Amino acid sequence: MMEFILDLNAKLNSIVWGPPMLIILIGVGIFLTIRTKFIQFSKFGLMMRETAGKIFRFRKGETKAEGDVSPFQALTVAMGGTVGVGNIAGVATAIALGGPGAIFWMWISGLVGMATKFGEVVLGVHYRVREKNGPMVGGPMVYILRGMGNSWRWLAGMFAIFGALAAFGIGNMIQSNACAEGMQHFGIPTWVTGLVLVVAVGLVTIGGIKRIAKVAMFCVPFMCSMYIIGALIIIGMYITGVPEALKLIISHAFTPTAATGGFAGAGVMFAIRYGIARGVFSNEAGLGSAPIAHATAITDHPARQGLWGIFEVFVDTIIMCTLTALVIILTGVWTKVARPVLLSRWRALRLDLEQLSDFH
Repeated sequence: MMEFILDLNAKLNSIVWGPPMLIILIGVGIFLTIRTKFIQFSKFGLMMRETAGKIFRFRKGETKAEGDVSPFQALTVAMGGTVGVGNIAGVATAIALGGPGAIFWMWISGLVGMATKFGEVVLGVHYRVREKNGPMVGGPMVYILRGMGNSWRWLAGMFAIFGALAAFGIGNMIQSNACAEGMQHFGIPTWVTGLVLVVAVGLVTIGGIKRIAKVAMFCVPFMCSMYIIGALIIIGMYITGVPEALKLIISHAFTPTAATGGFAGAGVMFAIRYGIARGVFSNEAGLGSAPIAHATAITDHPARQGLWGIFEVFVDTIIMCTLTALVIILTGVWTKVARPVLLSRWRALRLDLEQLSDFH
């Protein structure tokens, strides 16, 4: 039975994270980049002023705009599902399967993903609707229905179903498993960790989006700060090797990575495929989950919240993933990770799952 599940997951994995789907995601990002006149670059200064420059200056009474949580709280809710697994395990598996060159293509996916996330968030806020005596509701299932018409209701329903399943598959299950595996090293049984997580998550989610936002506003910046500080300390210990590490990333993005130590080597196509795939997995640009959170933000214009979407990808992929990559390369860990020789899809999936536990 387990072999059947692994084989089924591998086949689905090859479709969802296969070349056709990745080409579509990156293609949409390039299209939106051109149509928005390279907004992630041309409006980068404005984005920083409207996001990082206003994190601690927002007051709900300052605007008559609708919404339930502050723009920063909406950002932390969206990032709460990506920071951790994507930034650590995603980068580790990208290097393990595609070599250091995969990080270059992860940067590319992040850069074009900024335009994709901007478009998603703008649509999410523009077409959002408040439930009667309830919270603000938005996201792909809402803007598909309200923007494309009732004839596309089936597509909105499909997104809602698959989005919910994905929340368990690539979110809750992986993160709870990683927590349980980590706590085992301290002698805590997995069932105890699971029980604590169920109670803790239940206490937060039962309070609705406002309580989730309040918890995320504290937890996400704290864990991001701690992780960045820890990564910078390690990088500081190997600071002289940073130029060589960056050179390794860029050179192997266009040339095969030879076998070294426990690393079995990787071709350019593997670097491109796994770099882009793990980049998308990290920032979730184009996956549709972030607009659901951003749609609850108190904002006077969709484009203003869209800048927070750009900021989300910038911090998630360009900053945190780069720090993770430098730590892995500078410490030489990537040469000690064995990659399956044949790299058949189901073996690659198994390695992904193993790495998710090892590197979280």
